[in-house]
Amino acid sequence: MKPSRAADHYVPTYFLASLGAGGLSVTFFMYLMFWVPHPGRPVPVFEDILAAWGTGSLPMRLGLAVAIAGIAVFVFLNLKLLIWNLSQHAALKQTERYTQLRNSNAESTLLAMPLALAMSVNGLFIAGLVFVPNLWSIVEYLFPFAMIAFGVIGWIALSIIGDFLGRVLSKGGVFDVTSHNSFAQMLPAFALSMVGVGFAAPAAMSQVPWVVATALVLSTFFAVAALVYSLVALTSAFNSMLHYGTHEESGPTLLIVIPIVTILSILFMRQNHGLHTFDGHSDPASTMMFLARMLSLQVVFLGLGLVVLKRQGYFKDFVFGAKTSAGSYALVCPGVALSVLIQFFVNSGLVQAGVIAKFGVTYWAITAVAIGFQFAMVALVARLNAQHFSRSSAEAVPAE
Repeated sequence: MKPSRAADHYVPTYFLASLGAGGLSVTFFMYLMFWVPHPGRPVPVFEDILAAWGTGSLPMRLGLAVAIAGIAVFVFLNLKLLIWNLSQHAALKQTERYTQLRNSNAESTLLAMPLALAMSVNGLFIAGLVFVPNLWSIVEYLFPFAMIAFGVIGWIALSIIGDFLGRVLSKGGVFDVTSHNSFAQMLPAFALSMVGVGFAAPAAMSQVPWVVATALVLSTFFAVAALVYSLVALTSAFNSMLHYGTHEESGPTLLIVIPIVTILSILFMRQNHGLHTFDGHSDPASTMMFLARMLSLQVVFLGLGLVVLKRQGYFKDFVFGAKTSAGSYALVCPGVALSVLIQFFVNSGLVQAGVIAKFGVTYWAITAVAIGFQFAMVALVARLNAQHFSRSSAEAVPAE
């Protein structure tokens, strides 16, 4: 049997394949989050879903079935691709190519590993909520372990960032500015924000003050670190792109701001919810405007990225054409992120502020946009997996 095309040309960017699958499981969880009543809990659990199935109409049951199946399929795919990547990454570390990677701009692509690990922890938590009965009765015991897991992943991310920045900032001329003509160096900020949103989950869900306070502080640290890194990486990358144009294979990275914005938006909303433990409050109108600003920021970068990708013919070559690049998986995250944030904007913003009625015509019209992004990304994942993981003797582009 011939080896898969991806395995022939493995690079750490392939962790984004696992990340994208995990993100899609979140898009299906949005159905349950906003359509299933879960009184007394910030998220729906197995018992809430079972009750909704028993009393729900046919459309509700259909939505529940799609959501449950989607979560099961994509959490499985997320873990399968994570295990494959960890195996390939371990093999890569024994080669000379890994040494070369550690001494190039592409060293930052190693942050795709902690990014994918953090996504998998989030995905497993979602799977637990949906498929494990009575999980909520022991959830307070799970939060400290979850924070330990995110702490370990955060330490891995910070260690890789420290090695990278220590190398490029302590010596002159080791960072190639001419190949910094993309947003590829935003990957560390992406990883930091994913760890941060994981830390913020106990802040929103726990009733134990010390757990909430710890989650608030640690999630704030990673959010601030992600914002600082984003500012530096964006500014320097724009300067390089203006000089040298955007690197063709790295074109999808122009959209990386979109998932970072969604992750940080959820992080800040979780923190606001956690502040209720200490008598902190936020009103629905403020939440609606916050989400509107974040969504607007995403649309700006969506327009920028699509303009460049269209001019370069990226979709024709790397998505619908014969060329392959691991960076193509970076296209999945923006669509997933838009789908998720639109759902939050509709339900936590417009509905909560009283602008539209839940399950009304306007509600479904806007929600249809989110579902459209979601299923477009499902199709994209299927296409990319067929390109990169099918058995073939065709040559792939060894992109980093």
